[in-house]
Amino acid sequence: MSDSNFGPPPGNFNDDDSGRPRRPDTVALPPTRRPLVTALVVAAALLVVIAIAAQFWTEVLWYQSVSFSGVFSTQVITKVLLGLVGGLLTAAMVWSSIHLAFRSRPIYAPSPDTQAMEHYRQLVEPMRRTATIAAPLAVGLFAGLSAATQWDTFLLWRNGSPFGTTDPEFGLDIGFFVFDLPWINFVVAFLTMILVIGFITAAFTHYLYGGIVAGQKMRSTQAARVHLSVIAAGLVLVRAVAFWVDRYNLATAQSTRMTGIQYTQAHADIPTKGILAIAAVMCALMFLTVIWTRTWRLPLVGVAVLAVIVVAVGGIYPALIQSLKVRPSEKSLEIPYIQRNIDATRAAYGFDKIDVKPYDSKTVAAPGQLRGDAATVPGIRLIDPNIVSPTFKQLEASKGYYQFADVLDVDRYKIDGKSQDTVIAARELDLTGVPDGQRNWLNDHTVYTHGYGVVAAKGNTREDDGRPTFFESQIGSEGALGKYEPRIYFGESSPEYSVVGGGKREFDYPDPQGTGQITYSYAGTGGVALDAVRRLAYAVKYREINFLLSDAVTNDSRILDHRTPRDRVQRVAPWLTLDGNAYPAVVDGRVIWVLDGYTTSANYPYSEMTTLDTATEDAVTSTRTSVRAVQGGQVNYVRNSVKATVDAYDGTVTLYQWDETDPVLKAWMSIFPGTVKPLTDIKGSLMEHLRYPEDLFKVQRNLLVKYHDTDAASFYGGQNFWRIPDDPTQQGADLLQPPYYLSLAMPGQPAPAFSLTSTFMPTGDRNVLSGFLAVDGDAGTADGKRSSTYGTMRLLETTGGSVNGPGQVYNDMRTSAVTSNDASLGRQLTLAQFISTTSSTGANVIFGNQLTLPVGGGLLYVQPIYVQARSTGSGTYPRLSAVAVAFGDKIAWAGSLDAALNDLFGGSSGAQAGDNGASAPTTPTPGSTPTTGGTGGTGGTPTPSQTPTSGATGTPNSAALTQALKDAQAAYTEGEAALKRGDFTAYGQAQTRLKAALERAVEASPRSVGSGN
Repeated sequence: MSDSNFGPPPGNFNDDDSGRPRRPDTVALPPTRRPLVTALVVAAALLVVIAIAAQFWTEVLWYQSVSFSGVFSTQVITKVLLGLVGGLLTAAMVWSSIHLAFRSRPIYAPSPDTQAMEHYRQLVEPMRRTATIAAPLAVGLFAGLSAATQWDTFLLWRNGSPFGTTDPEFGLDIGFFVFDLPWINFVVAFLTMILVIGFITAAFTHYLYGGIVAGQKMRSTQAARVHLSVIAAGLVLVRAVAFWVDRYNLATAQSTRMTGIQYTQAHADIPTKGILAIAAVMCALMFLTVIWTRTWRLPLVGVAVLAVIVVAVGGIYPALIQSLKVRPSEKSLEIPYIQRNIDATRAAYGFDKIDVKPYDSKTVAAPGQLRGDAATVPGIRLIDPNIVSPTFKQLEASKGYYQFADVLDVDRYKIDGKSQDTVIAARELDLTGVPDGQRNWLNDHTVYTHGYGVVAAKGNTREDDGRPTFFESQIGSEGALGKYEPRIYFGESSPEYSVVGGGKREFDYPDPQGTGQITYSYAGTGGVALDAVRRLAYAVKYREINFLLSDAVTNDSRILDHRTPRDRVQRVAPWLTLDGNAYPAVVDGRVIWVLDGYTTSANYPYSEMTTLDTATEDAVTSTRTSVRAVQGGQVNYVRNSVKATVDAYDGTVTLYQWDETDPVLKAWMSIFPGTVKPLTDIKGSLMEHLRYPEDLFKVQRNLLVKYHDTDAASFYGGQNFWRIPDDPTQQGADLLQPPYYLSLAMPGQPAPAFSLTSTFMPTGDRNVLSGFLAVDGDAGTADGKRSSTYGTMRLLETTGGSVNGPGQVYNDMRTSAVTSNDASLGRQLTLAQFISTTSSTGANVIFGNQLTLPVGGGLLYVQPIYVQARSTGSGTYPRLSAVAVAFGDKIAWAGSLDAALNDLFGGSSGAQAGDNGASAPTTPTPGSTPTTGGTGGTGGTPTPSQTPTSGATGTPNSAALTQALKDAQAAYTEGEAALKRGDFTAYGQAQTRLKAALERAVEASPRSVGSGN
């Protein structure tokens, strides 16, 4: 078959009668080329190539700088191979469809519309050869890019190992579902796509060149029939495999009730999918009969029969089973499958060994009853890390170009040989605090390069004026943490990139002896050393000519980029799902960032599916920027398999194997050998600062609202389901209460442990407590041994009397009368609020985190109360001014936790905050309660009804009271001004006047006091 059938007729229009070519009258000249356009096109293409090369090379340099080159090369090689295979298969299918259809075209197209089709063929002919190559390459490119995205699925399939547990339906190891099935699904889907594209391409080409004629009656040539039937047979055969594989996919299918196979799927869907697979194979064979029968009759019959089977057997039959058999007896039929779901979910999320105990919570405590539980409360944490960030910044930032995270972190440090719950934060660089006149490339990237040091405060004490008790604070001074490398070059707020080294031009910290500054030159090994060629590459990458022109960039310089701990860990371990919060720790004389990494899967059979970002969302992640929910995605298997660290000075990333039994982690360690260090490499100095991850705990508690109930019959009814309470301090926002870190001992636990805690309430509108959950968070000891109780989850299910829930307790704390021995405290807070509502300056009363502790035979609520001056100027910050406690229906306040507990339990409680190594906070003097000013923290600006009152009746309007309030406001203003200028003598005198004025105001205020609840 020659191309002459569709080309010009034989001969040449320029031939003369003798057959010799006739000399043309004119000679066609080639079109005039435009050198400028050509040059611009070439230059643009060259710039694109240079940009891509610079980006690739700087990536290689970065991975080399952190010693994870194998991660980058393995990804690149795998993606390229998958892209080439996928792209070539697709391109080959498209090219062969076009080529075979064109080669087998009829010489004379049997078309009634020959002239019209001939016109289209003539239009296509000039570009046919180009299209035959370009079209397959274009389609293959997109297909190859799609295949390359499955690099992780492919590698897991190649390196997966058995879980050692079989599923109850098919008897297959869980590893088949987690490692093999995702890759099989992709291959089936990809082959389906290739064959569909090939069929469409072949059909179109045959139609264009007359192999298929669309008229009153569809006609086709034998070549077209054979070509299309073979492709169609392959397509239907692949769908037969898909029907068979779909049987296994039912194990992770979601329904309104649960994830996994249910009665209808087990008794209807699985058998019918097997039938459909057999029917599809038979249909594929019918397509092949076209080769011999030369007719589409049998394939059309096969397709029709297959369609009927799909509708009748695959759709109608399961629906009938569900409606006629399952619904009338749903509970009894579904119980075995619900039990599978319960067992699988608890195992997949790691709470199958949770210790559940009934807790007959008392609501009335005998005097001094808490004394027996003193050892279980080794210092209740009063410093709220969600509130005191402005306090840290005001007292410890030193300059405007330093900042702290808006949510601080909770850790443990040994102070005087005893473990102390600690609120800690890194003093990081804040370029927005640099004066506008000094903002330029040189300062932003070569001068202001790093933060300096950490600030740490005891979690359960405060100073007399409400400030935290710092044991690591001022720049240049040595605190309880000893000497360490304080410079924070890699942190959560680091600039995009900095050029360091090569001369002392970096700002280090303000000179404590004067108004100047101390400079520094980076001496670490982090980042990439810059030579002339590398400077050019980074100039292209960041589109910054100063890399080549500035004298601050020399051959001795290094560039630090990708600097946040989360970004660095994610780049070297792209297979990890990372916790939303990295926290700093001082370990072996270095500041390191600790980050938890999770291995996840969405293919664990029968386990409940969870959306990660929804499950980890709470009041903190919704209102703060430094802590965020885990990246989105649905999973039904989670393990905290890796503990990662990032050195704040040189950026070294270290991954430690934490879960030694996780098959998913073992697969990734096989894929990237040498990247994850064994658990035994964790030093004891680091082990002491590892903790149970907060986001994993959020996911687990989110599931425990249902899956604490292990009885399938009860689970079916749902009457025992719970809910997570809303954060009472975020009223009207419907934001979940976050979990809290604190040290406590659960009932039956021999000693206190650093724990992560949360509460539960029953579904519905009842504001009572139904459960209290705590997980041991102490990872190990100083000798490097992992704690045998780490990760032990203990759940108390309340019985007996109703225990008020967080919202009810919070409302009672705001509105009840004071029953403490410091009754003037409530009136002082009321007066602070009165000033807030009667003047442009005043004070916001902020309720901190509401902690719950199982002590005294019941559940004790503890909530710190902060007061922050509201002022148009700067310099105000929240001060811890009181503590509210509740047990049962009884509520008390005091200036210290010790006094509040004594009030609450009618005598010396014995559970002082000073026990077990923590000093008790002292009762604040009246002068320690700011009464004029401040922006509120998380509590916002409370209305009078939201403010704790002392039970006073009437409005303070006497002349004495008015004068006392004016004097108090003036004294407070003078004190704040003195504090700003560092005049502590004047500040003390102002505080004395403030105290006297407040005492006069208290005496002049109404005295009728109501009874407590």
